[in-house]
Amino acid sequence: MRELRNTKIIAVDHGYGNMKTANTVTPTGIKAYETEPIFTGNILEYNGIYYRIGEGHKEFIPDKAMDEEYYLLTLMAIARELNVFSFREADVHLAAGLPLTWIRTQREAFRSYLLQNPEVRYLFNGKEYHLHFVGCSLYPQGYPAIVNQLGDFKGTNLLADIGNGTMNILYINNKKAQESRCWTEKLDVNQCMIAAKNAVLDKFGVKIEESTVEQILRFGTADISAPYLDCISSIARQYVAELFSTLRKYEYNPDLMRLYVIGGGGCLIRNFGTYDKSRVTIIDDICATAKGYESLAYMSLKRRG
Repeated sequence: MRELRNTKIIAVDHGYGNMKTANTVTPTGIKAYETEPIFTGNILEYNGIYYRIGEGHKEFIPDKAMDEEYYLLTLMAIARELNVFSFREADVHLAAGLPLTWIRTQREAFRSYLLQNPEVRYLFNGKEYHLHFVGCSLYPQGYPAIVNQLGDFKGTNLLADIGNGTMNILYINNKKAQESRCWTEKLDVNQCMIAAKNAVLDKFGVKIEESTVEQILRFGTADISAPYLDCISSIARQYVAELFSTLRKYEYNPDLMRLYVIGGGGCLIRNFGTYDKSRVTIIDDICATAKGYESLAYMSLKRRG
């Protein structure tokens, strides 16, 4: 969060797997209750309904304004970011983003969706929050994560933002993003998750917890027996090979350009990929895109005076 003229600039990266702000990460699972849930933790109370947030992940939808869930998740994310700084009431300028090839057609609809209520009161984890929305800046996903590093970019570079719902690909030549050379592919980390769970079911006849598969994808191992680990690792290696095959479809050549990877797919490439580490940079900070949104919005608002 940044502050400018008594306005709190809060960035929210609306992922399919996680909601990120500059300082918080929360899984996107959301479940409604008419009465207060028995167990505490990440409970949003809004318009008389209780919502438990953070168990599981949201399913892919091609338009993030299709239902109410991303709005509710936005309120939660703002509350968590404000709580880091012990604020309960704020004038908020929101900074967010959309996949590269969606932002042209969905920008204004998503802005209206996020700003649908100029003033909002709600409870999160028993604390009351009172927000006044004063504006919203929207940016293409992925690119803001590296905007502060552009000074180090030379020649041709390829940025791959591999999330839980999409993979966004963008060429950056001589420090400038190439708007005509950006693509969004439905080749995401969740597909690898589903394939791994199905492989275990097909081979061993048992269901494996998603959290166990996620641990293997993130860290390369888990406390399970070798046959199960080998099965999941094999699927992960196949997925990473498909990732690089897709990048080559868009003329990726490691001899001629550097590759920058952000999002959850970076862990998969590091743990299961075969690549030249001197030519590939994996950005580990899961909040990097949110921090980029925040910086861009702050600079833009400051220039306006």
